[in-house]
Amino acid sequence: MTETLQARMTSIGVVAPDAVKALIAFARSAQNAGVPETTANLIRLRASQINGCSVCTEMHSRDIKKAGESDDRVFAVAAWRDSPYFTGAERAALALTEAVTRLADRPDPVPDEVWDEAARHYDERALAALLLEIAAINAFNRLSVPAHQPSGQQW
Repeated sequence: MTETLQARMTSIGVVAPDAVKALIAFARSAQNAGVPETTANLIRLRASQINGCSVCTEMHSRDIKKAGESDDRVFAVAAWRDSPYFTGAERAALALTEAVTRLADRPDPVPDEVWDEAARHYDERALAALLLEIAAINAFNRLSVPAHQPSGQQW
């Protein structure tokens, strides 16, 4: 039997709408900087998976599907290293996403080889956009997870 997750509080978007609007504006600031929307969606999904954010994992899985991506790509994001469905640039972005999301997990949180591979595929403006995307989704995850915001609810 599955226990229903109960939210600990009203959605942050309802309680603090101005803060969420600012966070959304921050997240949107990365658009049009040389990172394809497909890659941005993969970043959002992978960070949300790592952080255990059900609302964001569901939302970004749906976003990827709406953008026309195959089920194979959506299902394989968590195991992207062992999947043939991702380009070199997407793999570099996913590796950077994992490193930046897990900053506290190792002494050299973003190793040179991860950074250098991302820099091989993205110019400095696009690297900044990648970091902004990663930071924004991690912020959303860190608001949703402690509040137990259930899947299916929007901000």
